[in-house]
Amino acid sequence: MADRHLNTIVWAIITCLLWSTAYPFIKVGLQYSTPIHFAGTRFILAGLLILPFTVRPREYIRMIRENRRLAIWVTILQTLVNYVLFYLGMDRIPGALGAVIVGAQPFVTAIVSRIMIREERFTRAKVITIIFGLAGIVLVSAGRQGFHLGLPGEIGGIIMILIANISTATSNVLVSRDGKNMNPLVLSSFSLLVGGLIMFMLSFAVEDVPSKPEFPAKYWLVLGWLVFMSAFTFSKWYVLLKRPEVKVSELNLWKFIIPVFGALLSWIIVPGEHADWVTVSGMVITSLSLIWFFGFTGRRDRPDDRIPAGPMAK
Repeated sequence: MADRHLNTIVWAIITCLLWSTAYPFIKVGLQYSTPIHFAGTRFILAGLLILPFTVRPREYIRMIRENRRLAIWVTILQTLVNYVLFYLGMDRIPGALGAVIVGAQPFVTAIVSRIMIREERFTRAKVITIIFGLAGIVLVSAGRQGFHLGLPGEIGGIIMILIANISTATSNVLVSRDGKNMNPLVLSSFSLLVGGLIMFMLSFAVEDVPSKPEFPAKYWLVLGWLVFMSAFTFSKWYVLLKRPEVKVSELNLWKFIIPVFGALLSWIIVPGEHADWVTVSGMVITSLSLIWFFGFTGRRDRPDDRIPAGPMAK
């Protein structure tokens, strides 16, 4: 069991590390394409990339048919609602503020999983980790860009990203709770391919998509990486969510490190980005909170360490 727990931690870190590369590469891709069109293209190709690694076509169709409610809801929540609102919301608010709201996803997931899964509980250790994780993300984001909130439209952007967080959290809980009989590769390929197709077609109605675009080599390299990254990370995350011993809220705590990895990556590849004590302090706080939870308390939560849920949760 210890080896299995360590394996889950290693793959969760690797997956979050890969996810953290999305932000700088998306910024490059959006220099040549519109947001929804670019995202739709990315997910279509990612879904197609996973297909050869799934199952035989007849078995694929049977599995989707038998688990159609799960497949449809994951497609709607994880691919469509999450990414459409994420792109639209990030376009309306400062990057640092957006990073904090996106970084709050482990907190949102903890609440959603507590509501939807009876076995999920708020423990003191989990609450402390979330508080310090959020504090670290605030410092990382503030140190890199600083905060400001001025235009009324930014409130709408905040709401959009919060709904996107709730959407992806609900999708994660559904995969963990209802996906026991669903091949995770089938689920990820279907949700990415179908969701990508819908986004791709939607982009022609809501965006000014060039009729005959000419893309440089940089665009194709960025798109190729994002396609591979999406195919791998979504599939692997669904595999981890299906493991019986994995709690959704605890697994999603690792997403606190995505902004940390993102900052490190920016220092390496983005001209003008450099380390500062505020950002480094946030990184240290976030990292130590996760080490403390998973290394010393996360696997030893006792019933008496749980925070009472109140009469409505019984």
